[in-house]
Amino acid sequence: MEAMRMRLFFFAVAFLAAVSAVSAADAPAPSPTSDATALFVPTAVASLVALAFGLLF
Repeated sequence: MEAMRMRLFFFAVAFLAAVSAVSAADAPAPSPTSDATALFVPTAVASLVALAFGLLF
């Protein structure tokens, strides 16, 4: 059961990485004054923590 959860977690992380890579390739470049990258990293970390918490508990 635990191995299946880990496989599902790694699949979800790989899927999120692939989706973000595709969306980043299609998106136009942000302006130099944009704070998009400063907001994306904490949001992604919080999402992964919430996903791990849901899978483990």
